Amino acid sequence: MNHSLSELDELIAHEKKQAAIEYQHEAWADGISEGIEPEILAEAAFANALTELLRSTGEDAALGLLDKLREQIIAGDFLPNRILQ
Repeated sequence: MNHSLSELDELIAHEKKQAAIEYQHEAWADGISEGIEPEILAEAAFANALTELLRSTGEDAALGLLDKLREQIIAGDFLPNRILQ
């Protein structure tokens, strides 16, 4: 099975994203079990993520992420009952 370098990079990025999602799910579950409301957890997660992104990559990257997330929200990508066609 031969993979190009870009395919391998894509696979590695996908694996890292899956690991990051698992960490976030664990942190979310811990917060909920401690009685922290979902809205507070979400705001704290966004604030922390944007602070770290601004620190590491700058304002353009943070604004780009916000634009991407806005488009995904409008498209319904985060809806729990989303139907893929």
